Amino acid sequence: MKDYSNFKNRLLKDKELRNAYDELAPEFAIAQAVIAKRIEKGLSQSELAKKVGTKQSAISRLESGQYNPSIKLLDKVAKALRLRLIVSFSRMEELVK
Repeated sequence: MKDYSNFKNRLLKDKELRNAYDELAPEFAIAQAVIAKRIEKGLSQSELAKKVGTKQSAISRLESGQYNPSIKLLDKVAKALRLRLIVSFSRMEELVK
């Protein structure tokens, strides 16, 4: 994991790459949260999809971080995981830590 961190840090020194990475942060944060909660609940992607009322491929796209889900889908996922969806805004300065 140390090698990955070093590699990532070297890449992110490139300003253009860093900007692209930062723009994707919300999608990846959502993906990471869904994956963590799904695993915590002991569910497969297929099982979660069934609870949400969608296909496994939709959960896979959501967890890839390269899909921009609707609030409605995120709410369904949250409810299927017996959670509550909370959306908030924060100052940009708080994101750069």
